[in-house]
Amino acid sequence: MLGVNVAVVDGSRLLLLQREDFEVWCLPGGEVDPGESLVEAALREVREETGLGVALDGVIGTYSAPHWHGGLHIVLFAAVPGDGTLCADPEEAVDIGWFEFDDLPSPLLAGQRQRIVDSRAGRRGVARTSLRRSPFASRAEAYRSRDASGLARADFYETFAPAEEEIEGLV
Repeated sequence: MLGVNVAVVDGSRLLLLQREDFEVWCLPGGEVDPGESLVEAALREVREETGLGVALDGVIGTYSAPHWHGGLHIVLFAAVPGDGTLCADPEEAVDIGWFEFDDLPSPLLAGQRQRIVDSRAGRRGVARTSLRRSPFASRAEAYRSRDASGLARADFYETFAPAEEEIEGLV
């Protein structure tokens, strides 16, 4: 899967959303649709998930998880807020907000902490690879297990997601 994340920064604040599926916090983003460029996907995903338009300000880097559900590859863009009104898409997010870099919500989606660190540091051209493996064969299997567990969504996620992941990379 090829996807995008966007680190939207307004001064010392970062835009994050709380995902509907596991109620964990993450940067706006998602899959690149067929026939869509990375830039188009980044702009679309931020607008769909948050209601905001943004101005992209460069590529922070690439983040690969080749052993995660057949392979996951993300391009992380830096951005500043533009037009629109902050409003979470209820199909994708249960909450949305601006957070100080030193006061981030918890739990964060796996892989997001490193992306946020790279964003805050103003890095460009990062190439990182996660060494973690999913405990589930697919996203559908993870959702089935979540629903059958009887746990709250965030509790299920924290039970099965690694607390910290091993990452190899070039900075």
